[in-house]
Amino acid sequence: MKATDWDGFFADARTLDLEDYILLDYFLECAGDPRLAAAHFCAEQSTAQWRRVGHDEDLRPRFGARVLDLEVIASDLPAFSYGVEAQTPGPISACRLRIAHPHGNFGARIPNLLSAVCGEGVFFAPNAPIVKLLDIHFPERWLAHFQGPRFGVAGLRERLQVYDRPIFFGVIKPNLGLPPEAFSELGYEAWLGGLDIAKDDEMLADVDWCPLERRAALLGAARRRAEAETGRPKIYLANITDEVANLADLHDRAVAQGANALLVNAMPTGLSAVRQLRAHTQVPLMAHFPMIAPFSRLERFGIHSRVFTKLQRLAGFDVIIMPGFGARMFTSDQEVRENVEACLAPMGHLKPSLPVPGGSDWAGTLERVHQRLGTVDFGFVPGRGVFGHPMGPRAGATSICQAWEVIANARSVQAEAEHCPELRAAIEAFGPLPGAGA
Repeated sequence: MKATDWDGFFADARTLDLEDYILLDYFLECAGDPRLAAAHFCAEQSTAQWRRVGHDEDLRPRFGARVLDLEVIASDLPAFSYGVEAQTPGPISACRLRIAHPHGNFGARIPNLLSAVCGEGVFFAPNAPIVKLLDIHFPERWLAHFQGPRFGVAGLRERLQVYDRPIFFGVIKPNLGLPPEAFSELGYEAWLGGLDIAKDDEMLADVDWCPLERRAALLGAARRRAEAETGRPKIYLANITDEVANLADLHDRAVAQGANALLVNAMPTGLSAVRQLRAHTQVPLMAHFPMIAPFSRLERFGIHSRVFTKLQRLAGFDVIIMPGFGARMFTSDQEVRENVEACLAPMGHLKPSLPVPGGSDWAGTLERVHQRLGTVDFGFVPGRGVFGHPMGPRAGATSICQAWEVIANARSVQAEAEHCPELRAAIEAFGPLPGAGA
């Protein structure tokens, strides 16, 4: 086959109706001619063989993925990044490429989209063993088939009557092992201290020692008591992650008993199941990030976490929790901000999702998160920072509110803590304070 035969996998974006294409940004390490490797890469994820033997036809104009841009960022590398070998020896190059993939190949179906752009044709393309999907861009013509978040940021704020600050979450701790009675009392105390949303941990299932229905009934009752005592709306976020066949029933039982938002671990459960649940539910849905790190953590292989963020927003999550700032989460500040932007930036007609960057947060890290994001449209989600507070969860939640009051008035958290016992105790227990700009 002549090398020129592969030219059909390249196109000038100005010659395409880009509303017919999903745009994909990849990092690629390949052996041999980068242009030929990129063409193979497009072939494998779309038409593969683009004509029948004995027929004068070319299926690529309608069905072929096409390279719009190819940038060789390094050449003559000594080896691939992760100790693999190409099928054919040759000089090794690192490239960035943008591909236009016709969405008519798979329709408005998330499983089929992922099968095309993250499947066999991508990660097993000839002579390109190192691949990372960096970003994905959806045209409005394709997005029109999706509902996206039902409530989004504005709807969640309306439910909580919170408009001018971050939304304060708390992961009830201990997260596993407590019966519903003890679990609900912790949530109640935290709501009284100022928490907006008390949530199940992502690992807490419908288990015999803490059944979802009993837990939701007690937390629902505790939430209503806290609302009456504080005069503020509250949310109990119940985890219904389970087998897909059980989701609708768990949803109905949890909501009937008093849960007024639901958590689903997006990738273990499946985005298609979440899309179906979004059509069923009348309460906000929150995504958690189990399984995303194994796909995204390697710098040059896998799938960038912002792709998952966009897909979760597409599926209909109102709230998306993601790895946040700090060394524990192994996520750069830039990647955190890119995920937050993927929640909030325009995405056709879809509403923004509330981003919740989390990981080992407490009152003293609130200023750092706020300054690094440059917005109040985020959720702040301590666990031990509220429920491990030495004065108890009510004081832990109060310390978060005190920290925000200080930050909003441009005062020093350290200095003002002298007048706020709960905040001072948090600093003594969890400190020192991180530098806000560090």
